[in-house]
Amino acid sequence: MVTAYVMVKAGTGDVDRLKSEMATVDDSVESVSVVAGDVDYIVKLRVDGPGDLKDVAASIHEMAGIERTQTYIAMG
Repeated sequence: MVTAYVMVKAGTGDVDRLKSEMATVDDSVESVSVVAGDVDYIVKLRVDGPGDLKDVAASIHEMAGIERTQTYIAMG
């Protein structure tokens, strides 16, 4: 299993809608946290491998209202 974090910057004020959409985009989403700072959300994922991570991260990135994403894989 791979644990990864997707940092999400939103371009809309619809925080609840986006949080709900990201939480249900895939079964691998463990949590979606609204945060203050350079990004608006941190999405925690647990996937089988890098290919699965790419698919889920792309699904989040392509959502309406998302400006940008950055994905980080946990190493330990």
